[in-house]
Amino acid sequence: MKRPVVLAALATAAVGAAIAVALPIHQASAAVGGVTGFATQNGGTTGGAGGQTVRATTGTAIHTALCSRASSSTPIIIEVSGTINHGNTTKVSGNSCNTAADKIELKEISNITLIGVGSGAVFDQLGIHIRDASNIIIQNVTVRNVKKSGSPISNGGDAIGMESTVRNIWVDHVTLEASGGESEGFDGLFDLKDNTQYVTLSYSILRNSGRGGLIGSSESDLSNGFVTFHHNLYQNIDSRTPLLRGGIAHIYNNHYVNLYESGINSRAGARAKVDNNYFKDAKDVLGTFYTDQLGYWQVSGNIFDNVTWSSPGGDTRPAGPNPQSNTTVSIPYPYSLDAASCVPSVVSQTAGANKGLQVSNGSCTPQTPAPTTPGPAPTTPRPTTPAPTTPAPTTPPPSGTNLSIGAGSDGSSKASGTSYGDVRDGDMATYWSPAGSTGSISIKWGSATTVSRINIREASGATGAIGSWRVINADNGAVLRTGSGAGVITFSATSLKKITFEITSSSATPRVAEYETYAA
Repeated sequence: MKRPVVLAALATAAVGAAIAVALPIHQASAAVGGVTGFATQNGGTTGGAGGQTVRATTGTAIHTALCSRASSSTPIIIEVSGTINHGNTTKVSGNSCNTAADKIELKEISNITLIGVGSGAVFDQLGIHIRDASNIIIQNVTVRNVKKSGSPISNGGDAIGMESTVRNIWVDHVTLEASGGESEGFDGLFDLKDNTQYVTLSYSILRNSGRGGLIGSSESDLSNGFVTFHHNLYQNIDSRTPLLRGGIAHIYNNHYVNLYESGINSRAGARAKVDNNYFKDAKDVLGTFYTDQLGYWQVSGNIFDNVTWSSPGGDTRPAGPNPQSNTTVSIPYPYSLDAASCVPSVVSQTAGANKGLQVSNGSCTPQTPAPTTPGPAPTTPRPTTPAPTTPAPTTPPPSGTNLSIGAGSDGSSKASGTSYGDVRDGDMATYWSPAGSTGSISIKWGSATTVSRINIREASGATGAIGSWRVINADNGAVLRTGSGAGVITFSATSLKKITFEITSSSATPRVAEYETYAA
């Protein structure tokens, strides 16, 4: 593995009785925190602020809410929970909407907020399509496995797609994911084309896809731009993080992990300002690729950790191995940059759905902002994964700060495709497994840290695999606690630099998704 290098720059018809409908709840803005980036320009992005708030648990209910408004521009906030899929999504007709059965259709409308609440909102194999629309906020939802081929199909294979004169869209704290690339039937996670402008994608996760997303569908589709990408995680992506064709993009404080073919592909005259991002275990993370029509970039403060670069030639023009600015880009809005070195930590705590809508305070510290408008306190989303099994029903869940976030980790030999770092990334979809049926995983700090409680959370599909275990003070080898089964484990408060969870027996291959540590 290469040593990290910091490089500065030069310069929503009737609804059937069995289908839930949208019901009025209250008048308030559901969005938390402030709009950022280019979505603040061109008059700003307010979504459904000031409009009625309704609740929807089906795609049909979302469409009904849109079609029940006085006009196509009447503000509305739609709070969504549960799983939205083809089975509960039908076309609804009305004067204030233009919907479809195979997607969530936000077409020829404006002034909408779509926000996940309660235990989470998942759009399963059903994409969100924005067309001829403006002033829309999408927040705190998961969109997964949207296909353009196979069955079912939706939205041309895009998780979120925008096209044909779209303005002022803020997509925030969402998780967009696929299960493969174009050959498996998937397309882009976040695609903008045909005159789409003033868009921000923030605090989101894009993963497990062949294509992250694009701005512009072809080298002649150059009417798009003014897009901001910040505090997002791109993980296990082949390319397009994003692909830029013309226009201007501001790309800062993103964490890129496992980009297999290429990353930010600026081409056909696009100009990108690329600031304080962290690129890790990736290839050709910036440049012009697969075309001879060049794009441009202004770079500053990025970290390239185990990044490899192709040799230039033909339609391959990587910016590295020593990226330098070849343009300047003026940014018209204020923003605060986190240091690139803390981007992995702050993004792991804030990015994606069901993270409590936390944002960075600009100094590498997550915070939950107060609502921007008066009204009832927002519902704090809870993770959709099962609660961990605890050693005894009377053991309270951990509280306080998870000290593992931002710490280090190591362990015994790991199974192929797993990682020590996955136990401290706040993501239940990733995990560490030992190379065999037993093994150990440790959390470590640079200075002595007091710990009195840990929480071992098993990944989905592996609950109950962990048998007996020991918790060890790795500084001196002292055994702090023994027992069996995953969950919350308490012991006397101990000051240490490294704490080890050693699995001594198991009923199947253990999968530790999160190894949380707490002071009390």
